[in-house]
Amino acid sequence: MSALTDRLSTRLVGVDVARCLALLGMMATHVLDPVDATGELTRIQAVAGGRSAALFAVLAGVSLALMTGRQDPVRGRVLASRSLGLAARAVLIAALGLVLGSLGTNIAIILTYYGVLFLIAIPFLGLRARWLWLLGVVWAVLGPLLAQVVRPMLPPRQFDSPEPSHLIEPGHLLAELLFTGYYPAVPWLAYLLIGMAIGRIDLRNRLVVSMLWSGGVIISVSATWLSGRLTRLPSVAEVLLREYPGMDIDDALTSMSHGLYGQTPADGWQWLLVVAPHSSTPFDLAQTIGSSMFAIGACQMIALRLPSRWRTGMAVLFGAGTMTLTLYTLHVVMRTDAVWPQETPDTYVLHVLVVLAIGAAVTAWGRPGPLEWVVGRPAAWLRRTEPRPERTPSG
Repeated sequence: MSALTDRLSTRLVGVDVARCLALLGMMATHVLDPVDATGELTRIQAVAGGRSAALFAVLAGVSLALMTGRQDPVRGRVLASRSLGLAARAVLIAALGLVLGSLGTNIAIILTYYGVLFLIAIPFLGLRARWLWLLGVVWAVLGPLLAQVVRPMLPPRQFDSPEPSHLIEPGHLLAELLFTGYYPAVPWLAYLLIGMAIGRIDLRNRLVVSMLWSGGVIISVSATWLSGRLTRLPSVAEVLLREYPGMDIDDALTSMSHGLYGQTPADGWQWLLVVAPHSSTPFDLAQTIGSSMFAIGACQMIALRLPSRWRTGMAVLFGAGTMTLTLYTLHVVMRTDAVWPQETPDTYVLHVLVVLAIGAAVTAWGRPGPLEWVVGRPAAWLRRTEPRPERTPSG
């Protein structure tokens, strides 16, 4: 146990736990029925819908910051090496996403969008936390505005998940990945920027972590409340109800809470005031960024307060968070007709047990997930060419 504790001492266990929770949340939205027998949104869907994918994206930004110097961003040749390694990682993840998209699982595969997001994030790798916070806040407003202006000029979305056959129409594929798809990279860049800002702060400092989770609660609640007030204004409700004839605004907002599949209609700026899963509006980005800050901060605070042995147990139990690429891929494959178990809602527990068991075993073994190892190889090779830090002479 002591050897395992020593090996895990350098990891931010709370961040790994948050990754695991994001994975379990995404699996829940894929497997479980979103509504109950009365047609009402289930509690799990109400919590996980939209938020799990957003947390996944914010945590991706945290990982980018941790790989590029944490609180002190790398510079010069090291930054160039890490950027090239990230570009290679992005291409491999995007390619994996295309393959998974061809399996016909009815899951909106996120990985190809992630690859594009990583490429877009490269110019920001050398920035410190304060600039990343500022850019993230600004982009949470400008990104959706830009998408709202550009989307009417683009062809409508034709698929939920990119797959290899879509490469024959690169322009259409790029339009979906950036603007019209289920996880549009242009507005979603806000998630990555905020995640990188979180990764640049001291996540071992309890005061900093407390400010992170409490700030997340304030942001999320405020965005939801303000959106609710604004969308009920008569001039706003009139535009929204064009898509929901025969409903009042409360019923329409309830219907929107089931999800908007990537973005809102583009026939009025009033849609930018909506909060709904996968709507990619400024208010939705703010609400899901806030919930992600809370999840990361709360998990990390719990980890910091635990004794080392308990923290080690926590790390093993939620070890799936160290290999989410592998386990997300396994989950998608398990959702195909040819692979056990059957595609029914009552198999969610089996999905959870499989990913937790594999994650715990691999974490205790001290090895990376197989796909994490593959996509990390180019970066590992490039690191060998990086200049070694100079040693301070003793004496």
